[in-house]
Order: sequence, then structure tokens, then C-alpha cells
Amino acid sequence: MSRRIIVDTDTAGDDVQALLLACLTDRLRLEAVTIVAGNVPFDRQVENAKYTLSLVGADDTPVYEGARGPLLKDFHHVEHIHGAGGLGGNLHPKTGIPSAEEFAPAEIVRRCRAAPGEYTLLCIGPLTNLALALSQEPALPELVDEVWMMGGAVHCEGNVTPAAEYNVWVDPDAAKRVFEAFEVTLVDWGLSLRDSLLRPDGVDAVQNLEGKLADVIGGIIAPVYEFTRTEQDVDGVPQPDSLTAALLAYPELRRETTTYAVEVDERSGLTRGYLSVDVNGGSGTSAQTRVVESADRAAFCDVVLGMLRDRDPDQRFRNREGK
Repeated sequence: MSRRIIVDTDTAGDDVQALLLACLTDRLRLEAVTIVAGNVPFDRQVENAKYTLSLVGADDTPVYEGARGPLLKDFHHVEHIHGAGGLGGNLHPKTGIPSAEEFAPAEIVRRCRAAPGEYTLLCIGPLTNLALALSQEPALPELVDEVWMMGGAVHCEGNVTPAAEYNVWVDPDAAKRVFEAFEVTLVDWGLSLRDSLLRPDGVDAVQNLEGKLADVIGGIIAPVYEFTRTEQDVDGVPQPDSLTAALLAYPELRRETTTYAVEVDERSGLTRGYLSVDVNGGSGTSAQTRVVESADRAAFCDVVLGMLRDRDPDQRFRNREGK
């Protein structure tokens, strides 16, 4: 049976690929998309999400606009990574598709109240919308099935500061509230670097594929690849958001998970957004954050290429099952 999900996203770059996967896999049933402040200007994120859905005939999926900024802090966009507008710099779609009327956090609450235990929240941006939903409904942790998040730097340096990954850095106050209230499954930046990296041959493979999806993703990854090579000394394109979506959809990709007590440093300054992960269990704090420690990189790449080539991310597992 497919899992009912809501994707909460700051749609730019790899968020697009994650949304495509959520639409195209039979393992997930995408019922709503909620937009949160993050990667690029908010209205552009909204249009990017609608455009992505339209690529696969899912433009009837409602898109709800949420928080246009973090709870308390100032932040900056990262168009220098994703290109102007977030889709590589050359694509600025205007879909004409109206947004749904509800405020995103209120819609998250409404849906979870209406179907307790049935919705999984796939959060691939800052956690502002989820924190606001929690403030509206303190029982929300009991109403959701699972919360999956891309964010944090567990065993590595961050990607926006040495201490922090971008999604947590943007709104550490929201992240702190969410990690304290929910049992989160976390896909962090370090795992993304190790097990989602699209290496140069993979970049070439994507850019040589035919078809609309490959054309769009090829254009999106071009500036990211330039940035990671020149600024981060990483020879490839990390795909953190689509890895998170894939790990949710395909348990077969999960090689190792560990549950830790995690605290978020919400203070301003050098450690803003730092995740204090109790790897030795000495804090006495209850461990409730499940961290995916390793994933099947080869199988994940097959999922991505199957999606872009044939619009069929499930084919690797269908072939294994003889179906």
C-alpha cells in the first residue's frame, strides 16, 4: 500500500527531484505540498513547486503557502548555489496555477486531525511550518505517522557554516521545537555527501538523457556542480532531498540507522543550528531521533536514473521482485 504524504519544501534544486519522486513512485501518495521559506525567494519557490508537479501531470495536487520567514531569526537565500530562481538560473516558470487557500501549517493540522496516524510528513526545507503547526495543535506528534527530515550535520561539518547545515541554520528555533516534540527520522548532510553524490559520470549520464525530466534536472544540477567543485571541493552533485524521499519510499535502501538524543543550538552566533548528537548516550536525555547512518548508493542512483529516463523510479525493485 502507498503511504500518504505531505511534502514540506523550499522548492529549488534537489527539492524538485524529491517532488518528482514523490509523484512517480507507487510507494508514496502525495496529497499536498506545503511551501516554507528557504532556498530562494518565496514566490519563486511556490511557482517552482507547481511547475514540478505539472511536469508529471500532478498539477491537481494542492500547493499551500506557509511561513515566509523563520520564527525569530534573519536568514539568507542560496541562489548562488541553485541559480537565480532556484532551477539553474535559466528557468523561471509562471504556471498560472492558483495556490490552495489554507495557510500551510493550518492545513497540516487539519489533515492530520482528519486522518490520525495516516500522514507522513516529508520535510525537505526548514522546519518553520511544522513548528507553527505544532503550536496550533500540541497533540500533532500523536496524529502523524512519521516525520522525515533532510537536515543537520551529524558526523560532519555543515554546509552553510562549520557548525550547521542550511535547513537547520535557517530556523533553528523551529528545529529545536520539532526535535523536542517529534520522533524524527533524519537524513543529514554527511549521509548525503557519502551516499547520494552524483559523481561526474553520473552528471554526464543525466545530461545525456533524453526527455523533459532529464532536461530540467540537467539544467538544475549544472550550477550546483560548479559550486560544489569550486567552493566545497566536492567532485559531484549531492542529492539530499531526493535521497530523503527515496529512503522514505524504499526501506530497501536503508543500510544502518541509529537512534540518538539530539538537541538543537538555537542561539545566534557561530554555533547557530548546530545539532548536539549524543553518540555515547551520556546525556541522560531520551533518544528519539532516528538517524540514517548509511544507504545503498548504487540502488539510489538506479532510482534516480529510472525516474529521469523512464518516469519509473520503482523499476529496480519491481525487477528484483520479478514483477
